[in-house]
Amino acid sequence: MYYYPLQPPYFLLLVGFFTALTSGLALSGTLKVIVQQWPQDKSPKEKTNTRSFYKQLLVPFIGITGGSCLFLCSGFEIFGFPTGMALSIGLPMSLLTCFFVWRQLGGLLDYVKSEGMQSLDLDSWS
Repeated sequence: MYYYPLQPPYFLLLVGFFTALTSGLALSGTLKVIVQQWPQDKSPKEKTNTRSFYKQLLVPFIGITGGSCLFLCSGFEIFGFPTGMALSIGLPMSLLTCFFVWRQLGGLLDYVKSEGMQSLDLDSWS
């Protein structure tokens, strides 16, 4: 027997998508401002401290995390999962994904701060 919700959460799906999208735009703008504030001529003895930038990036990233959780759980419910099962699958999946993206972002910021933005230019390798 199939499970069809009487009121699929289409509105919550759109709210989650909109929240993640606008928070992603805010994170992008914040990252651009942070990278532009880094001095162009830094000394090699300068200590890389990107931990202070995490405070500025935390609020937009929490918005992305919340929006993607809401989007994923609502999508599971629309496709026929019961609410409890949709939450038990969507919540850990999106939280773990966002946790790994946060760690990767921190590592990438540390790398760019120490090596410079030119070290990410992959077109120059060919």
